Amino acid sequence: PRGAGALAPTPAASAPTKSGAPGHAIAFDAFPIIDPRPIGVKAERLFPGLGAALMNAWRTRQFEYAWLRTLSGTYVDFWQTTNDALVFAARSLGLPLETGAQAQLMQTYLELKAWDDVRPGLEALRAAGFRLAFLSNFTAPMLDSALQNSGLKAFFEPHLSTDRVRAFKPAPRAYEMALKAFGLPREHILFCAAAGWDAAGARAFGYRTFWLNRTNQPREGLGVQADGEGKGMKDLVEFIHPTDRPAASPASSTGAYGDSSPR
Repeated sequence: PRGAGALAPTPAASAPTKSGAPGHAIAFDAFPIIDPRPIGVKAERLFPGLGAALMNAWRTRQFEYAWLRTLSGTYVDFWQTTNDALVFAARSLGLPLETGAQAQLMQTYLELKAWDDVRPGLEALRAAGFRLAFLSNFTAPMLDSALQNSGLKAFFEPHLSTDRVRAFKPAPRAYEMALKAFGLPREHILFCAAAGWDAAGARAFGYRTFWLNRTNQPREGLGVQADGEGKGMKDLVEFIHPTDRPAASPASSTGAYGDSSPR
């Protein structure tokens, strides 16, 4: 994997239209774009010395609940799933989760912003002609809040929240949303994951997959690996070869990548 780093801003380009040809698209999980670290900061502030333990228990139960609810057919949205997981995590650690602390931790999800390297990366991808959307367990309001906080709403098509199909990733019908929304063949869609299990799920579904592994997580033992891996948006942009991107106008054919040589 190439090293992480911020891309130099590129000239603005018009967002590609659905009628553009040939079409290519990137579907993003939430956390390659959205920085979740303020949640941990808030947890430590509310429970000094125990914030990390709370976050680990919360995150684990959050995804366990999502998977169990999908398998059992008892779906509730990710906001409710996250709240339920928080209550259980605090109880499992014997922490007194008062209503005010619970509300503050949940509110932090609506105050998140993008990672610092996201805007130049999105500018590069849009200049190269890619259509962009979230394909995420997050609810649409959660995604809207982060984009509004970061001034990035114009880059993305309507959210592909798992609420649409009432099944969390890695259920195949969750990944299938991108095929229907973009109206593109599978080979024209790249999925960008934040977690190894999500990268494996998308790859098993048949998407080309890039794992944006910002936190240096170890690889999962699921027998499926992402096609590419990196630590930042620059690595994602550099992973995409010229043959993977739409025909670009002369004004944008080199600006997105810095040069026109194959990568």
